[in-house]
Amino acid sequence: MSITNEQELIGMKKISEVVAYTLKEMIAFAAPGMSTKTLDNYGKDILESYGASSAPFKTYGFPGWTCISVDKEFCHGIPSDTRILEEGQLINIDVSAELNGFWSDNGSSFVVGNTPSEHDNLLKASREILHEAIAKISGGVRISDVGELMEKSAKQRGYRVIKNLTGHGVGRSLHEAPHEIANFRDRFNRERFKKNTTVAIETFISTDSSEAVTLKDGWTMVGNKGGYMAQHEHTILVTGGKPLILTSSNGV
Repeated sequence: MSITNEQELIGMKKISEVVAYTLKEMIAFAAPGMSTKTLDNYGKDILESYGASSAPFKTYGFPGWTCISVDKEFCHGIPSDTRILEEGQLINIDVSAELNGFWSDNGSSFVVGNTPSEHDNLLKASREILHEAIAKISGGVRISDVGELMEKSAKQRGYRVIKNLTGHGVGRSLHEAPHEIANFRDRFNRERFKKNTTVAIETFISTDSSEAVTLKDGWTMVGNKGGYMAQHEHTILVTGGKPLILTSSNGV
């Protein structure tokens, strides 16, 4: 969305703080032996305490309040009473919500528990690439140029990017223009970032796959060639210079 006045900026800051706090608290709460549904309900309670509504549930009828993906599930994982978290598992939580007509989105991949993990380098790469991308964004910058930076940075670290998952505009709805902020240089995308707009920037950094495919449940996505993926996401306000990271309090 385009921010045209102070009240709109206040609205976007508020919902962004809510989703950021919810994500941070869910990450801290996650522990071995816990079901993903218990973790999801914990996030639901936080959102509702602020009067916020789950964006995937409200928009798409998603069977959960947040998306929780485990191990080789890339995204859109459905919370379940039977999916029990284990020490050392790679997990992704994506929290998006609406409050007073404003929408914001953020996400993070991390490892359950405190054991050193084989996924540590993947997670580090994903976080670093997200912040490299955000640092390049300002009004007038080509979206495809930022995508090129993300893919090159991933390849330099020995990883791939998922090409059919993208960042997006956000603000007055969960997904709005620009609809595709890809992690690679899309030569057909001539759009530029616009000053005073809010967008969700997210990484999709993979060990083996370049595309995500949907499982039979209709929601959960995995890699076309298997492997693991890390995702980190911030909602930002594009400016004429350094972007304002609206979800910065999530710690990503």
